[in-house]
Amino acid sequence: MGANKLALAGGSVGNTLGKNLGAKDEKGVIGTRQLCFFVAFLLPVSKLLETPSVLAYYAKGDLLFPAICQQLLQALAIGLFLFLSARTDKSFFELIESGLGRIAAKIIYIALAVYFVFYSLLPLLEFERFVYTAFFDAAPTFSAFLPFFLMSAYVCTKGLKAFARSADLAMPLFIVSFVGLMVMSVGESDFSAVLPLFGTPISSSFKGFLRSMIHFSDSALLLPMLGAYRYKKGDGKKVMGSYALGSFFVLFFLVVFYGLFGPLSPIMTFAFDKTAQYFKALNTVGRIDLMLAYTMTILLIFYYCLPLQLGVICFSRAVETNKKIPVAAALNLALLLFTAYFAKFYTRIYNFVTYYSFWVFPVFAYLLPLFALFLVLKNRGKRMNGGGMSESDKKTARKEDGYATC
Repeated sequence: MGANKLALAGGSVGNTLGKNLGAKDEKGVIGTRQLCFFVAFLLPVSKLLETPSVLAYYAKGDLLFPAICQQLLQALAIGLFLFLSARTDKSFFELIESGLGRIAAKIIYIALAVYFVFYSLLPLLEFERFVYTAFFDAAPTFSAFLPFFLMSAYVCTKGLKAFARSADLAMPLFIVSFVGLMVMSVGESDFSAVLPLFGTPISSSFKGFLRSMIHFSDSALLLPMLGAYRYKKGDGKKVMGSYALGSFFVLFFLVVFYGLFGPLSPIMTFAFDKTAQYFKALNTVGRIDLMLAYTMTILLIFYYCLPLQLGVICFSRAVETNKKIPVAAALNLALLLFTAYFAKFYTRIYNFVTYYSFWVFPVFAYLLPLFALFLVLKNRGKRMNGGGMSESDKKTARKEDGYATC
């Protein structure tokens, strides 16, 4: 009996220490609205830059097939996140800690932080190339991309409330820019270009699926948000419906994109910056489509800051520190130097990330959520046995078991 009390006291001290050092309680800071806006308006924008040309290079007119497979797989991962949120109010760190111990939780969180940085390397190079192409007529200076890292460093020092605010802003910005660009593009697109379906070998679509894995692994971004988002009855339909809307945006854009460029699609990188350029009215009113492309770029800034912010949050949580400023500054300075030096090796980095390291993305985007599900079910099994639980813990267990599922 004394040993149990001592263990409970030790766990209480550990939890208190965790909250004071790098474990600021942010439970409930993400609402259903923000999560819906994230999957409907922020996830799609990350797939409108390089993804269409990558899919067109491998799958040609069948680019919809690998994209649909990726979207369905990601839908399962998001559904799993909702199920986890419905079954527990613990953060991912607390979930690991309760199942495997504090040391294991720290190791996994450091690995997650490293993954988020690795996940950002290729997109940052792509984003830099896009900014230089879309915003500058002449070769820009080294410091031209510096404002992004200043913005990122600031965001990285903030908690998940910053993500919630970004998600709220995403809806009007995306609707205005996406609808405007599509209105200018649809009339010039030949939708028959994607016909007949399955006109290329299945191996080509499979290659397109694998090489585009990095662009469809966003579900890993949700894991550190476990606990910060509180599931409520009916949220499953709202969030999955929002994700279906975002998936429709992506698939519709792919059809318009291939209908515009056809065989030239593989070389048409930075897709959303190019689709409206054939709109006839632009000859009279000028390149107003660029204003919409610039608006979409603001959304890209929100999106590309997120994995870096989550990397800082995971690392700070693992080492139990609230001093995010030096961590954020060091990370963004390192990435600034990385983009400045390795931009000339873009092709090599692209091949390394998408060909040799593609397996990393499903491990964190799909296998890690399954691991979290295992921990939840394991904890539930312990609760059902009821061994060593206090009466208050049993009440909490009954409450969690009563959560609505997705």
